[in-house]
Amino acid sequence: MVRTVNPESHARRRATIVAAAAAEFATHGIDGTSTAAICRKAGIGSGTLFHYFKTKQDIFHAVFADDLPRVTRLCEQALAQPDPDTGLDVLVDHLIGEIADPLAPGLASAASLQANRDPDFARLLTTIDQEILRTVTTILRRVEAKPERTLAFPARSTARWIQNLIDASHLGIIGGPRARTAQELRRVVAWLVGRG
Repeated sequence: MVRTVNPESHARRRATIVAAAAAEFATHGIDGTSTAAICRKAGIGSGTLFHYFKTKQDIFHAVFADDLPRVTRLCEQALAQPDPDTGLDVLVDHLIGEIADPLAPGLASAASLQANRDPDFARLLTTIDQEILRTVTTILRRVEAKPERTLAFPARSTARWIQNLIDASHLGIIGGPRARTAQELRRVVAWLVGRG
């Protein structure tokens, strides 16, 4: 007899594992995190964990790969806005808002380390980064078309600066309380796009 799998239950269990793993990876890095610790955090046994993921690296990939559809939807939503400033706000506000996540610095650090030794993971991060960069660049080209607006740099360079500043904030490189960092980052972005 074949046991049927409830897709919703399966998706919920997988999401629980990924969330537990993200917390462990953010705190201990990929090398310092054991699958036993992920199981404890998720409240599951190792057999259940390995039913969903073959290796710890697969779990780490999933933490970021599961975010790709959300990033794609966010980029589509930003591009669909008739006013480019609104589209930019949709995307940038969300990315800056993620700085408040207490897991952000730890996950960003772990991701940087893993990308340097795992080509598949590096490609995944590049896919996410390129989608965001393309979207911001496209929106900024629309902003450039407004006669009353001047960007600090050409659209692609401005987009790269915005992305690099947000990435640095996720890593905790730009210090200070997260709320203040987010507020100041919004002001820097406003200046870069000719609104400040």
